[in-house]
Amino acid sequence: MVVFIPVIRRHRKFQFKVSDIMNAPPITAHYSASILEVAGLMFNKGVGSVMIVDDGGFLVGIITERDLVKLVATGRYSADSPVHLIMTRNPVTIGPDALVYDALRKMRDYNIRHLPVVNSENRPIGMVSVRDVLDAILTFTELFS
Repeated sequence: MVVFIPVIRRHRKFQFKVSDIMNAPPITAHYSASILEVAGLMFNKGVGSVMIVDDGGFLVGIITERDLVKLVATGRYSADSPVHLIMTRNPVTIGPDALVYDALRKMRDYNIRHLPVVNSENRPIGMVSVRDVLDAILTFTELFS
């Protein structure tokens, strides 16, 4: 016998926004920074990704732990190479007023773990990671259990 116990009824709406859970200020680096500089920034800040910006501060790419693993595994570039050679260009982004549900759906649909949060001018204002979403879910379940 299977018993279904609804934790949250469908008529209740908990609309958390991306701005409620994003990490801010954003961790950024210039596209001309070296791979080593960006890896050091990730290590020192304890983050899994860095948003890459141009001279105007506009988002042009992202570097993640996956990118660094791929770099080491392939050995295609040296640590002194500019980060723009290995960054993911034109990353998937989300706005601060979007729902956390939408952020999680984008992460799943695009198979990504880090989602840059940008303003209407495409300037970085924060970052949402899968860990941030899980922390929010954990906090939510603790409040209602």
